[in-house]
Amino acid sequence: MKFSIDRAALLRALTHVQSVVERRSTIPILSNVLLKADNGMVTMSTTDMDIEMTEAIAADVTKAGAVTAPAVTLHDIIRKLPDTSKITIEMDPSGNFITVKAGRSDFRLSCLPVSDFPQFTGAKLPVTFSTPAAELRALIDRTKFAMSTEETRYYLNGIYVHAGDNEGVPVLRAVSTDGHRLARFEMPLPEGAQSMPGVIWPRKTVLELRKLLEEAADTIQISLSETKVSFSFDHIVLSSKLIDGTFPDYQRVIPTGNDKIVEVDPKVFSNALDRVSTISDGKSRAVKISLNGKTLTLSANSPEAGSAKEDIEVQSEAEPLEIGFNARYLLDITSQVDGEGCRLSMADPSSPTIIQDTSDPSSLYVLMPLRV
Repeated sequence: MKFSIDRAALLRALTHVQSVVERRSTIPILSNVLLKADNGMVTMSTTDMDIEMTEAIAADVTKAGAVTAPAVTLHDIIRKLPDTSKITIEMDPSGNFITVKAGRSDFRLSCLPVSDFPQFTGAKLPVTFSTPAAELRALIDRTKFAMSTEETRYYLNGIYVHAGDNEGVPVLRAVSTDGHRLARFEMPLPEGAQSMPGVIWPRKTVLELRKLLEEAADTIQISLSETKVSFSFDHIVLSSKLIDGTFPDYQRVIPTGNDKIVEVDPKVFSNALDRVSTISDGKSRAVKISLNGKTLTLSANSPEAGSAKEDIEVQSEAEPLEIGFNARYLLDITSQVDGEGCRLSMADPSSPTIIQDTSDPSSLYVLMPLRV
C-alpha cells in the first residue's frame, strides 16, 4: 500500500477518527486506525467495540492495500508536520511497519495485522431518515447536560430518542435525565421516522457526534434498528451500539398542575444566580429562591464562606413562595434559554419545577428542588 495526501486533509480525518480510540485499551488492535487505500480514496476506521467511526478522503493512491497503525501516534506526527506538507505513507513489504514521509521527515511505525481489526457487525438498519444538521445540534445541546454518569443506572447514560405526539403533531422527541433534572426537546418528525423504535443513544456516541456536527454539512442521514444507530454525512459514518435498557416513563416526572408562574430575563437571572452561588456550600450548591410579588430574591448561606443575597425584578402574579435548588443544575438549564424570557412554573417547595424558554416551545426542563 502506498499513497500521498495533503497534510490538512489527512489531519482533519485523523482528528475525527482517533477520538474514538480508548487510550487505556487492553486490546492492542483497538489503539490502531485501519487504513484502506484504493481507487483514489483512503478510508480510515477506528473502533472501541461499541462505536466505529469511518471517514473517506481523496488521495493519490500508487498502490492499493490496507494496514493498521497506532492512531494517536500517527495523529500526533501529522499534527506536528508543517502546514503545507505533502505526506506519503507506504507499507513495508513485510507488513510489519509503515513509513510516513514529509519533506526531510521520515517516521517508521509498527503495524498490527489487518485481520486482527474487529469488523463492526453489519446488521440491517431498517429505519432511515434525514434531518438538518442544525436541528440535530439543537437536539443534542438541549439535552446532553442532563445525561447521567452513574454506572448503576446505565439506561440513563444517554439520550432517549423516539417518535412522539404533541397535541396531534408528530414530533421527534429527545429526553435525558439523571434523576435530579430532566431535559426534553422536540422537533418536527422527519419523513421516514414514523416507525422508529424508542432508542437510547449512548453518552460517548452523543459527545462524539456533537464534535463532528461542528463541521457537518446541511443534512445528516440517520439509520437505526433496536440495537444500533448510524450517522452519515460528508464521507463520514459514525456507527454505534445502543444502550440495551428501558428508559423510565419520563411523562410521570413532568408535573401538570404547577400554577405559580414567574417570568424572568434569563441573562439577568443566570448572572445573579452565578454570583450568589459563589457563597453556596460546595457539595449541594444550594440556593434559595424567595418570590414576593414582583421581586425574586436569590440567597445562599455557608458556615465557612458567609452569605449572599440579590434581588431581581420578575413578572409574576403568584403568591409568595420559597424554594431551593442546586445552583449548578439550575445554571445548566438557564444557559439553554436563548430567548428574552425564562418561565418558571412552580407548585410548592417540595414539587418539581418546570422551566421553559418563553419564545421556544420545543424545549422543556424539569428540576427537582432542594431543602434549604
